[in-house]
Amino acid sequence: MTKRTDADGGHRPGARAAIWVGAGIFLSRIFGFLREMVFAYFFGASAVADVWRVALRTPYVIQNLLGEGTLSASMIPVYAEFLEEGREEEAGRFAGASLGILASVSFGLAFLGVLFAPWLIPLIYYEWDPWMQELAVTIVQILFPMTAVLVVSAWALGILNSHRRFFVSYVAPVAWNLALIAAMVGAGTYLGWSQLGRDADMAVALAWGGLVGGVLQLLVQTPWVLPLLTHFRLSLGRRVKGVREAIRNFLPVVAARGVVNVSSWIDLFLAHMLVVGAPAVLGYAQTLYLLPVSLFGMAIAASELPELSRHRGEIQGVLVPRVQTALERLAFLLIPSALAYLILGDVIIAGLFERGVFDSATTIATYAVLVAYSLGLPASASSRALTSTFYALRDTRTPAIISLVRVFLSIGIGVTLMFPMDQFGVGPLRLGAVGLACGSTVGAWVEYLVLRTQLKGHIGAHGPRRGKMIRFLVAGAVAAACGFGAEGLLGSSSAPGILPGLLGKGSPLVNPAAAIGTAAVFGVAYLGAASLLGVGTPFRRRTSSGS
Repeated sequence: MTKRTDADGGHRPGARAAIWVGAGIFLSRIFGFLREMVFAYFFGASAVADVWRVALRTPYVIQNLLGEGTLSASMIPVYAEFLEEGREEEAGRFAGASLGILASVSFGLAFLGVLFAPWLIPLIYYEWDPWMQELAVTIVQILFPMTAVLVVSAWALGILNSHRRFFVSYVAPVAWNLALIAAMVGAGTYLGWSQLGRDADMAVALAWGGLVGGVLQLLVQTPWVLPLLTHFRLSLGRRVKGVREAIRNFLPVVAARGVVNVSSWIDLFLAHMLVVGAPAVLGYAQTLYLLPVSLFGMAIAASELPELSRHRGEIQGVLVPRVQTALERLAFLLIPSALAYLILGDVIIAGLFERGVFDSATTIATYAVLVAYSLGLPASASSRALTSTFYALRDTRTPAIISLVRVFLSIGIGVTLMFPMDQFGVGPLRLGAVGLACGSTVGAWVEYLVLRTQLKGHIGAHGPRRGKMIRFLVAGAVAAACGFGAEGLLGSSSAPGILPGLLGKGSPLVNPAAAIGTAAVFGVAYLGAASLLGVGTPFRRRTSSGS
């Protein structure tokens, strides 16, 4: 039987799916940035902001280990293969058993988290003052049930993705972000946020908003999931067809994707040993850094996994062309993203966050951390696509080992650099968090290079074409030059850069319109240069395999 494919060797649903995934993630990230803007306005880089960053990430360990990335990678290959082979009854029973087991584990862990938080938080975050520890305990006990609900939401995402229903699953977090925004605005208006000590009360209200938002996120997906579960039966049956394979896949997947996510919590734990404001600054920089990783890396990886799983036996006809095309598409998107953060990071940060209690010193400190993260951005996002290929090949062990190496390397370098770099400062803030970001960057590149090497042993040469990569870099350099010039002409910089900031020079408030204009000049210049160089349409279907 002849399979309908794109000329690049891929199947048509994959390209469309990446667009739908990207659209859903884009909308959720837009509202995520609105949430961060409101948070920066009310909390800035204060002690309460530190508590919130760490308290949010602590129960999120459950979501990271059991949620979207790990669950999808272990469940989708099994469930999608059932669907491809027409075994819909077995697919429904597998979905019911996986939900039953997953819900039991996630809510059980959440209960233990609530129970032991009063003992664990003071033990883990021993550097904090008692009032910060007490606030963290309160917030964590509210957020643990939220993360359990979000794990069930991740199960719904896996079902939807397997049925090629991508948009709703990735746009659902908009409901979570809206709940958090409403909680901050409502509490800030009611409590009077500017009064001394009321920001702690706002943080508790924000936690309740997160719990409500988690329920809303699941409810958004429910009407779309229910019609797909034609043979669904909720159970805890480990003997259901496919469950044992999914569990076998799950453990190494946790080590691969889950542990990398947990490493961001470790960074926050290490940051809490630095000056007040370090976890908050790290969190703002991570928000920007993770945007292209999730928007581009996750979109392409998530859309490719079901298709690669369906056709894992067709290595030369499907897998190699799809992986090569995915890496080229990621390079087209990630190279300018990294350069934009390096050249215009201060403009972007100030335009988004510099208002309320978020001042220019916080902008400079956040920019320094973002610069370090940006250097590893292309590698970090591309590794997601490579890891998905291993999962489609049913090899979960190799990316697990490589991810563990990345985490330990990142932590080792981060710890080595953070205390020496903490000697440098921007007003009351210090730059120890830059050392943690540098460790993450080195780890990301090591992971990417080793994944490429190991995957070559599975499927042969699969990398992006060198000529295209060079042209992407040239187009990025042109855009960077145009963006830098526009920054000077439009006066959109909110800060004179890292070095002048470290020397204590002041900075004017950002002009948002000028900042948007500068970013627009950068984007238009990149697209124009890429088009002139013949690489401006990487998502266009090619008419022949050799074109």
